[in-house]
Amino acid sequence: MSSNSLPEMLHEGRYRVNPGDSISLAHLDPSDTSGFDGKEDDAKSESKKINEKLDSLQEMLYAEHKHKILIILQAMDTGGKDGVIRRVFEGVNPSGVRVVHFREPTPEELDHGFLWKAGTNTPGKGELVIYNRSYYESVLIERVHKLVQEKVWQRRYDEINEFEKVLCEEETTILKFYLHIDSNEQKKRLQSRLDDPTKEWKFSENDLAERKLWQEYMKAYEDCLVKTSTDRAPWHIVPSNHKWFRDLVVASIIVKKMEELDMNYPKLKNPKSIEIA
Repeated sequence: MSSNSLPEMLHEGRYRVNPGDSISLAHLDPSDTSGFDGKEDDAKSESKKINEKLDSLQEMLYAEHKHKILIILQAMDTGGKDGVIRRVFEGVNPSGVRVVHFREPTPEELDHGFLWKAGTNTPGKGELVIYNRSYYESVLIERVHKLVQEKVWQRRYDEINEFEKVLCEEETTILKFYLHIDSNEQKKRLQSRLDDPTKEWKFSENDLAERKLWQEYMKAYEDCLVKTSTDRAPWHIVPSNHKWFRDLVVASIIVKKMEELDMNYPKLKNPKSIEIA
């Protein structure tokens, strides 16, 4: 790749939200493909190399049994959370990888509080856990739909930061991704579900009601991203109108962070002394 390669751009923190940043999602281009200028084939070729590297790193993570990784995916409906899980982690060994889905809270979850499900599904040593949506719904959907009072969701920012601080102090690496699409792209993707009989099941009339609240969700996301992106657990805003570019960015950030863990395969103390009959 050229000197303007995507990994080098990521090293500069292009997509990372730093503490103290102000954010206007309306001014961040969800169709951005900087570094590849729309060259989808080049990006897919690079993605293949990165995915092979991710496969190797995940196997090492599992074998070393030392580090813990938590990946959080948030997006508007059709933003691509399932697609990222399917394509970015394609080919990785299912041992040591777990996906946790956050849907409408069950009565048991409501009885325990908004962080309870997350607290019982954090990664163990050698494990990579992916949250498809997360406890962040409690400062997004619950805020937008006024399911709790403002004083409740306001205090949750601090509670989330403290929860993630504890996880990081226990040597959990946290990577958080907001998959950024615009309203027009969502409209196209919803229509494609209606047009494809194999995807009709993914469509809900509730999606149309949620679309009417787009601006309210954007404000909720802006506050969430600003107030809960920390040095320990940063948010990354990923341009996601182009699925191929979205997958490349997410995979690159994950691989870069895993490489920084400086992992190694465990070694036997004296393998030459072992005889296999």
